[in-house]
Amino acid sequence: MSERPKIFATRGIPSPGMDLLQEECDVTVWPHARIISHEELEESVVGVDGILCHYINKIDDHILDAAGPNLKVVATFAVGYDLIDVEACHKRNVRVGHTPNVLSDSVAELAVALILASSRRLRQGMAAITNGLADGKWENGLYLCGPETKGSTVGIVGLGRIGLAVARRLKGFDVAKFLYYDVNEVPWAAEVSAEFTSFEKLLTESDFVVACCSSNTDNWGLFDKAAFKKMKSSAVFVNVTRGVLVNQDDLYEALTTGQIFAAGLDATTPEPISKDHPLVKLDNCVILPHIGSSTTATRNTMSIMTAKNILAGIKGEPLVQCVKNNEN
Repeated sequence: MSERPKIFATRGIPSPGMDLLQEECDVTVWPHARIISHEELEESVVGVDGILCHYINKIDDHILDAAGPNLKVVATFAVGYDLIDVEACHKRNVRVGHTPNVLSDSVAELAVALILASSRRLRQGMAAITNGLADGKWENGLYLCGPETKGSTVGIVGLGRIGLAVARRLKGFDVAKFLYYDVNEVPWAAEVSAEFTSFEKLLTESDFVVACCSSNTDNWGLFDKAAFKKMKSSAVFVNVTRGVLVNQDDLYEALTTGQIFAAGLDATTPEPISKDHPLVKLDNCVILPHIGSSTTATRNTMSIMTAKNILAGIKGEPLVQCVKNNEN
C-alpha cells in the first residue's frame, strides 16, 4: 500500500473540507492558538506534499526549500495570496490554489453592516445603554445623529467582485450615486450605474468611501493623510480588504480632528489589532477582527474548495481555483 500524502495546515478549517482531506491524506494541523511563526512553519513543512495556509502566512523561498521536492501544491484558505511567492512556486512546479468567487457576498454584507454601524453610531449607542445615559441626553433631538445612505454618494475603490456586491446591496438603500476608482474601467459597472472617476474626485465627492480593492505594493498606504484631507468632514470610511491599504496613524488623526466623521474596519495592521491600539479607543471607529467571510455557509464552501485544490494538486490534476499564471 502506497504511503498517504502528507499535508501541513497552519490552522484548522471547517469539517466539510477537513474531512475530505483526511479521507485521502495524513493531515497535521498547527496545534496552538497563536499564529505559527515563519521559523516554525519552516520546521513543520519538511517533506510534505501539500501546504494548507491562511492569508496571514508567508510562503517564500525559505518555506518552499524547507518543504523539499515532494511539495506539489500550496492552497490558501482565502481569496488573497499576496504573501505567497507565486513565481517561486511556479519555478518549483508547485501550484497555488485559492478561494475566489465564494466570499464576495458575505464580505459585502459586512461592508454594509460597517457602513450602517459607523454612520448610525451603533458603538456609541450601545455604550450609552451599557454605561447609562446622562440626564437630558436622550431627549436631545440631535443625540447620536449621523449621515444616512439615502440620497448619498458612495465611492467604491476597487469595483471587483466584492465592490460590485457592495453596490448591489446598497442600491436598496436608495443611494443616489455610485462612483468607483479602479485600474481600468469595468463593463459591469453599468449594472449599478457606477461612474468611473479619479481617486481624488471619489474622495472629495463621496459621503461613504469603501475600500474593496486587493493589495499590492503600489497601493500600500493609499489611504493616508493626503487622502483623508480630501474627504468630507461628514464622510465615513470603510475597509474590508487589507489593512496595508491604510496608514492607521493618519486615520487616527483624521478621526480625532474631525477630518472625517467615522470609520469601520474589518482589516487592520497587524491582525488582530491590539486592544491597546489608539484606534480601538475611539468611539467613532468600529473595528472587527477580519470576519468578512465569517458565515457558516461561506466558510464551509471555502474549506471544501481548499481541500479540493490540495487533492487535485497532489494528484497532478487541474486545481478547482488556481492562481492566475500558476496553472503549470
